[in-house]
Amino acid sequence: MSPVIRLALPTDAADLCAWNAAMARETENLELDAATLARGVDAVFAQPQRGFYLVAELDGATVGGLLVTREWSDWHASDYWWIQSVYVVPAARQHGVFRALYAEVVRRARIAGAASLRLYVDQANRRAQQTYALLGMLPSHYAMYEQRL
Repeated sequence: MSPVIRLALPTDAADLCAWNAAMARETENLELDAATLARGVDAVFAQPQRGFYLVAELDGATVGGLLVTREWSDWHASDYWWIQSVYVVPAARQHGVFRALYAEVVRRARIAGAASLRLYVDQANRRAQQTYALLGMLPSHYAMYEQRL
């Protein structure tokens, strides 16, 4: 059965929080503060200009999701769409869940006239990098710098 992709609803917030916490553990060995995470997820629903979540369902159960945020490009007079907080539950991996989520992001981004799709990936996460490359994404020529505040 193919995954069904839909816009997330506020009732999906608990799953989104759980998936974000699991992703942080898996990718960075990091424990996120549950209250802060819940505020962050809830803020997307409360202020849609922040972005939107998509979730994937298999056999009626939610099995993964992602967040899309936008960054204005004055160079292109359109938005870059950033894919963030990608997670698929382990039992649903290798079943086309991320591929279906990604296809829906591409579809929506084209309709919206987005300049490009972007995402962050840990430099050591070769498996994710291979997945993104198979979907047609290419490494950017930009390096990211950060100062935590």
